[in-house]
Amino acid sequence: MDVSLCPTKCTFWRVFLLWSIWGDYLLSVLACPANCLCSKTDINCKKLDDGNLFPLLEGQDSGSSNGNTSINITDISRNITSIHIENWKNLQTLNAVDMELYTGLQRLTIRNSGLRNIQPRAFAKNPHLRYIDLSGNRLTTLSWQLFQTLRLFELRLERNLFNCSCDIRWIQLWQEKGEANLQSQELYCTNMDTAVIPLQEMNITQCDLPEISVSHVNLTVREGENAVITCNGSGSPLPDVDWTVADLHSINTHQTNLNWTNVHAINLTLVNVTSEDNGFLLTCIAENVVGMSNASVLLTVYYPPRILTLEEPVLHLEHCIAFAVHGNPAPTLHWLHNGQVLRETEIIHMEFYQQGEVSEGCLLFNKPTHYNNGNYTIVATNQLGSANQTIKGHFLEKPFPESTDNFVSIGDYEVSPTPPITVTHKPEEDTFGVSIAVGLAAFACVLLVVLFIMINKYGRRSKFGMKGPVAVISGEEDSASPLHHINHGITTPSSLDAGPDTVVIGMTRIPVIENPQYFRQGHNCHKPDTCFREIMLNPISLPGHSKPLNQGIYVEDVSVYFSKGRHGF
Repeated sequence: MDVSLCPTKCTFWRVFLLWSIWGDYLLSVLACPANCLCSKTDINCKKLDDGNLFPLLEGQDSGSSNGNTSINITDISRNITSIHIENWKNLQTLNAVDMELYTGLQRLTIRNSGLRNIQPRAFAKNPHLRYIDLSGNRLTTLSWQLFQTLRLFELRLERNLFNCSCDIRWIQLWQEKGEANLQSQELYCTNMDTAVIPLQEMNITQCDLPEISVSHVNLTVREGENAVITCNGSGSPLPDVDWTVADLHSINTHQTNLNWTNVHAINLTLVNVTSEDNGFLLTCIAENVVGMSNASVLLTVYYPPRILTLEEPVLHLEHCIAFAVHGNPAPTLHWLHNGQVLRETEIIHMEFYQQGEVSEGCLLFNKPTHYNNGNYTIVATNQLGSANQTIKGHFLEKPFPESTDNFVSIGDYEVSPTPPITVTHKPEEDTFGVSIAVGLAAFACVLLVVLFIMINKYGRRSKFGMKGPVAVISGEEDSASPLHHINHGITTPSSLDAGPDTVVIGMTRIPVIENPQYFRQGHNCHKPDTCFREIMLNPISLPGHSKPLNQGIYVEDVSVYFSKGRHGF
């Protein structure tokens, strides 16, 4: 970027901005009427002038003019917010054409001038007017209809001598209500006797606001039906009555009836009422010179449900099938999935809100799968009918889609007739195999139980080790052995050659006979036939003992013998 060009460019834009500002100002000055001072937003005409026309900007005339000048004058007129006129004695009439270009006007002052008449629609194009000063003129009457569309915060009317008549009764009523700051002004009128009296003291008979009544407060009809509503306006002077139905879609006709001298009735006939007029406010207006009264009727149209929109599923936070339904009364909604009633769960549920007669919402899906694919139908129902619409919802492909590659179409081949084939089904084959397996398992379990019982009952080994290899009595034996306390020696390897019915005590082998009752379960020692206190043995001899022991031996004798050291070690 060339920095040296910056001052030149900056100077150019400054000149252009100043020229645009001063151009508007100079144009407004050049277009300013004679004897007036103008700015971009104000026109002040306070100098004495003999003109009888409302001051207009130069180039603004009654004829149509083309070109840039006309366009600029129009733009300047729209920017004017205040017009002040004083001492224009020949200005007698204010026309609508004088005011129509000043669409942005907020303050209008015509004071100490010769104004006598204001046309009824003079302020129709000035909706922003808030302040009007008409004091010090020659007004004798004034209509309230000039100001009915304005929101005035102040209307100045002093030093105008009105005629005491019903035409200015509205000013008296506004003073009583304190509207437009009229209550603080001293207004006067002249009566039939040419006497000047305060306007608040004026008494005019048969001059009141109109009264109005309607045949319905709320009108309820069904779509396509016809209806008739009557509005009655009464008062003196007799008011004009009419319905304001400019935006009504239904076909309507007006019929006026004058029943009595002081009642004006008008019938409104609605033909083929449409649902678009549901909630429309039908307003009847009665007007006379004193003022206006109105009454309204709420039109309610009942119609069957209609589905406005139904969209394919879209993923936001959840998958959503958006819909919009309207109907009056408000319809109830439910859904079908592939023709079956859809029950709402945590995974699938509906949310909607009511806005007027329109229901808008979503059918929501929380992480749907391929099982949720299919056709979804919304059904809306009220007392007048029902409506439904279907849309396809596809959320996820099947994880294992069925392959059709191996299928061969036989449409292109000739198939020769074949004899019928009889197929024998064996539905019980698998059941029979299962039954065999269960039976074998049960038999094995029973066999194991029997073997366990037999082993416990008949295969218990003697604590003395009489069966099988030689038992060695040592300190490691079970304490249930009655000879456990006599092991004071060391068993040598030669002791392993002992017979099956011997006991090795030290280095001596002693033949023994097992007492079958010793380990019997549940024995009772109090019965002699179930408990033996001595063991019958074959004749044995002990070293150092002269006689063989064939009468039996007690365990105590053996222990005494070994305690005396006669074991021969």
